Amino acid sequence: MGISEKAHASTACLYNSNLLINVDGEVVIHHRKLMPTFFEKLTWSPGDGHGLKVADTPYGRVGGLICGENTNPLARYALMAQREQIHISSWPSIWPTRVPKKVLESESEFDPSSPAPRNYDNVLANRLRAAAHCFEAKAFGVMCSGFLNQEAIDAVVEGSTTPEILQRALQDSPRGVSMFLDPTGAPFPAFIVDEKTKIQQPVEFLQNDEDIIYADMNLEDCIEGKQYHDVVGGYQRLDVFQLQVNRSRRDPIIFEDSDFQE
Repeated sequence: MGISEKAHASTACLYNSNLLINVDGEVVIHHRKLMPTFFEKLTWSPGDGHGLKVADTPYGRVGGLICGENTNPLARYALMAQREQIHISSWPSIWPTRVPKKVLESESEFDPSSPAPRNYDNVLANRLRAAAHCFEAKAFGVMCSGFLNQEAIDAVVEGSTTPEILQRALQDSPRGVSMFLDPTGAPFPAFIVDEKTKIQQPVEFLQNDEDIIYADMNLEDCIEGKQYHDVVGGYQRLDVFQLQVNRSRRDPIIFEDSDFQE
């Protein structure tokens, strides 16, 4: 579950956080994104390493990272080294870095001779990073992208000084996908369940629809690849490389109270 977490010590500080909740309703991993990306710094603060953990669940050993953290090889290795079998990578529904060309064309300042602005390819960039982690960790991947509907767009646009441009930019930005990957990084068969008939319907991914996507995984499939490249075992030089991770929760102040009473 992704949340905007309000810091207990501040009235304004927010963290971009993920929670992994087990079948008993217990939060087994509480991870704050290590570093907000680009314009995210306007909203969220840097987190800490406390959530760089892998949890034992009935479905396997599960870990996860948020968006651009899946580009960080050290953060990913920290999870691999804890026998991660299922990696959850969470992504925004859109991540616009450019105003789409067809929005600019409606503006008087648009120069048709200039090169077309290239927006961030949510599908390619996210799939590439998630697949790389699956291949390196020999783990299954769960790519989980947010869902953005018109109601949410209207809420974002409200109060903008250029609502038409902002709305079209949000509507025309590439949408991320939710899908599964196997331990080689290849797409893994998935399905949704029809609410009325309860019949399983095969899907490759979810992109423009809000639903729950399922997959049946055999964790033994994580073993074969490690016979070739086990980067946290027999295919690693532990005498050459060493990674140290600080998983303490970072608080702005530490109080030491005495029980002595005068």
